Amino acid sequence: MSEDFFQGYKGEALKLLKKFNVRVWGQATIETSRGNFVGTVLPRSENDDEKHIVLKIPTGYNVGIDVANVISMKETGYKKANYKIPEKEFPYTEGLPSVKLIGTGGTIASRLDYRTGAVIPAFSPGELYGAVPELADICNLTTEKVFAVFSENMGPEQYKQLAVAIGKEIENGIEGIVIGHGTDTLHHTAAALTYMIQDSPVPIVLVGSQRSSDRPSSDAALNLMHACYTAGHSDIAEVMVCMFGPTSDEYGLLHRGTRVRKMHSSYRSTFRTLGDIPLARVSRDGVIPIKKEYNSRRKDRKVTIKPYFEEKVAIIYYYPNMMPDIVDSLVDNGYKGIVIAGTGLGHVNKPLYPALKRASDKGVAVYMTVQTLWGYVQMFVYETGREMMALGVIPAENMLPEVAWVKLGWALGQTSDLEEVKNIMLTPINDDITRREPYNGYLVYQGGLPEVEKFIREFRK
Repeated sequence: MSEDFFQGYKGEALKLLKKFNVRVWGQATIETSRGNFVGTVLPRSENDDEKHIVLKIPTGYNVGIDVANVISMKETGYKKANYKIPEKEFPYTEGLPSVKLIGTGGTIASRLDYRTGAVIPAFSPGELYGAVPELADICNLTTEKVFAVFSENMGPEQYKQLAVAIGKEIENGIEGIVIGHGTDTLHHTAAALTYMIQDSPVPIVLVGSQRSSDRPSSDAALNLMHACYTAGHSDIAEVMVCMFGPTSDEYGLLHRGTRVRKMHSSYRSTFRTLGDIPLARVSRDGVIPIKKEYNSRRKDRKVTIKPYFEEKVAIIYYYPNMMPDIVDSLVDNGYKGIVIAGTGLGHVNKPLYPALKRASDKGVAVYMTVQTLWGYVQMFVYETGREMMALGVIPAENMLPEVAWVKLGWALGQTSDLEEVKNIMLTPINDDITRREPYNGYLVYQGGLPEVEKFIREFRK
């Protein structure tokens, strides 16, 4: 058989496919020492090893089979798959709201290029309509790719450009904004846009997906539908993160940009509101507010854009035996702000005191947050806290560490007057600081405990 039938395979895996006359895209039954497998033989990435054959099994998942375990193989059929996302013209429907999807590089809809192993994003309106046709029932969608970067490469320059681009869209009459974004730093961007875009008359919704859309368990389509519905129909005109709600696929959750954080590396319900409760629930049936107070949609086009950011700001996660040279190096390299995620109520060890005093004397703004994420900095309680405040460290209430980092960069981008910076930092914006945590906010169910297991058995769907 031609080498075209064995795309990407080499070495032992290639020899085995040729021995049993099984082709890539062939439906095959494979007998191994670890059981039998049925599925479609997939191409390998050109940089993959030669020790495995990859099958797409009937559930839609891919499995790698070690060639050393293969006893026999038999091809039972052949059909070459077409993984190109179909492109159709996105229809315009009179009466539906106009929504702009701004791309930053996240793959909210995608296909897998098996030759390279790379995920190829779908982004044009036609591609998105082909991938998620339900969008046409929700809004009239246009798209613009502002960046093409992985989320870890998003930073202050991108935040500023994004804020300006969104401001122009609002002034031009768009009724809602959706921002497709990689999930790893989505919450940083959400915080930055909350500060840079104030008093928006329309919803601004950041959305991503934990699992690519070629996987059966993908959250991409549902998240995108929920985000577009929120942008086009919701009365909540704030910067929000729209991501997967419960594992039952019933609804998505809307989180304020200043109180949200990614809490699991791969779980679909990874984004959680911390120190508060989510802003709202969203499904195809509508947006149901959870919080009673929020900024409402307006018909005017007035919006305040403040695209400022000082890049010389750092965040330090304190650990036992941290050495003062870490703080000293930041000061020596011209950093103007430092956010510390301290232990307990906001503590660090005493060997850091001289470095913190030096930072304060050099005009560096130093703010304390807590590693626990839930709870407030309370630096009056113990001697350690009071000593640090005397050194110039300022407690940041219950701001999340990443949010404090973003806000400090934004504040220092506007002024070098440390009193004015302090005023900006400690003035609440969209609940980045709250007066108290809600009684039903901090709920942690620890698996394995009898009462928790009983609850799970009775109520989990």
